[in-house]
Amino acid sequence: MEHHKRYCSHTLAGKNGPIHVEGPVPPEQLRRYRLHPKLDAFRRPDEQHAALIEIAGLPEGRIIVAREGETIVGYVTFHYPDELETWSQGGMDDLIELGAIEVADEYRSLGLGKALLATAFEDGQLDNAIVYTTEYYWHWDLEGSKLNVWEYRAMMEKLMKSVGMVWFATDDPEICAHPANCLMVRVGKDVPLSSVEKFDRIRFRQRFMY
Repeated sequence: MEHHKRYCSHTLAGKNGPIHVEGPVPPEQLRRYRLHPKLDAFRRPDEQHAALIEIAGLPEGRIIVAREGETIVGYVTFHYPDELETWSQGGMDDLIELGAIEVADEYRSLGLGKALLATAFEDGQLDNAIVYTTEYYWHWDLEGSKLNVWEYRAMMEKLMKSVGMVWFATDDPEICAHPANCLMVRVGKDVPLSSVEKFDRIRFRQRFMY
């Protein structure tokens, strides 16, 4: 599978000035930026910054950022599934994980999450891939958002649906561990049926074990 990366950029009005939404951003460009200190949902900001640079250097890796000046205030990552995860077991080169999406607290009312995703799929990028995201409630900022688990789930579904991702059933144990967890998927229009069938076997492992 060819990984077409077409750089796209947009400017949104922020509270303190313009916010630039851009990507996929190459590693050397990411090194010039710094992460907002409140981007700490997954790991410490300096560690997350290093992880973003590493992902950006992968052939399939994509980092889309929202930045105010040289400060990244939001990002979304795309990469192959971790080799230890269920989703890597099919060895599919056209299965891409939307691994993380995060926006700093004070910037969450600006529609940056939607803008980040729209930029990632712009100009038919990823139309030759199945893009999935696993939503686990334990990653959600329930305290900061003041939402309950079901309200947050509805918010995440609405966000993912903005780029054509829809809920898919699965018997994956981690997703089944809590009813609020879910699998969201976008099957690109250029994905062959053989890949869709292979993905079905991955998401229903228990069914195909008998």
